[in-house]
Amino acid sequence: MVGKLVLVATPIGNLGDLSPRAVEVLAGADVVACEDTRRTGRLLAHAGIRSPRLMVVNEHTEATGAAEIANLVVDGSTVALVSDAGTPAVSDPGARVVNAVLAAGGDVEAVPGPSAALAALVVSGLPTGRFCFEGFLPRRGSPRTSRIRALAQEPRTMVLFEAPHRLARTLEDLASALGGDREVAVVREQTKLYEDVWRGTLAGAAARADHTEARGEHVLVVGGCPDPSPPPVSQLKAAVDEKLAGGMSRRDAAAAVAADLGVSRRSVYQLAILESGDDPSCC
Repeated sequence: MVGKLVLVATPIGNLGDLSPRAVEVLAGADVVACEDTRRTGRLLAHAGIRSPRLMVVNEHTEATGAAEIANLVVDGSTVALVSDAGTPAVSDPGARVVNAVLAAGGDVEAVPGPSAALAALVVSGLPTGRFCFEGFLPRRGSPRTSRIRALAQEPRTMVLFEAPHRLARTLEDLASALGGDREVAVVREQTKLYEDVWRGTLAGAAARADHTEARGEHVLVVGGCPDPSPPPVSQLKAAVDEKLAGGMSRRDAAAAVAADLGVSRRSVYQLAILESGDDPSCC
C-alpha cells in the first residue's frame, strides 16, 4: 500500500496558529521531515506530540532527502514535511521532495495554514486582487540587477522576503529602480510580540532603514507599476498628421499610432476623422 507525503504549514511566530489538523497529521506521521530537528522538536513538544522519527531536509540535504522520502512513501509510510516556519516549499525546501514523490507514483497532500507572504499582503493596504510572489532577490551581480529592473514594470502587487542585514540595501535598490514614491509596506516579526508594519514609500522606507536597526525576517509588499497616463490629444494629432502626410490612409495611420503610443486604435481613428465629417462607426 502506497503511503503519502503531507506538507504541513507551521506557525510563523505564534504557536497558537498551529491548526488541529496539523497536530493530527504530525502525530500520525511515520516520519517528520524538517529543516531543524531541534526547532521542530520543540514544536512537537508544545503540541503534545511524542516525537516520531525526524529526518533533516534542508537546502543542503534536499536532493538526497527527496529520494529517501520518495522511497518511504512508495513503501507505505506517511511522511509529514515541515519548514522552520510557514508553508513548506515556498522559499523553503520542499519542491524537490514533492516532485520526487510524484515521480515515484506517491500521493501528495497539504495541510494549509500560516503563510508569511499572504499575511503580509493582506495587512499591507495595497491591492490584493492580483499579486506576485518574488521571494528573496538574488544577492548580487547581474541576476539581482535584472530581477529588480523587471520588477519596475510589474503591474501587480509584489511580495518579497528579505533578511535584516540586507534590508537597507534592498530598499535602496528598489527605490532607485522603481521610483522613490512607489508604495510599500515593510512587515516585520509577523504574529510575534514585536510585530510591526510600516507603510509609506520606498524612499521613506529606505531612509528609515538607514537609521533603524533591522531585526527579524522582513516581508516587503510593494505596489505595482501604475498604468501610464494616456498621451495628450495634441501628441496624438501630431502623430496622426505625420502618418497621413507620409501617404497612409486614416485607418492605417490610426493603427500605426495606436501601436506606437499604446492607445486604443478606435479612439485614434475617431480623432483622425473628427474634422472630416466621415462616419467613424466603420472602424
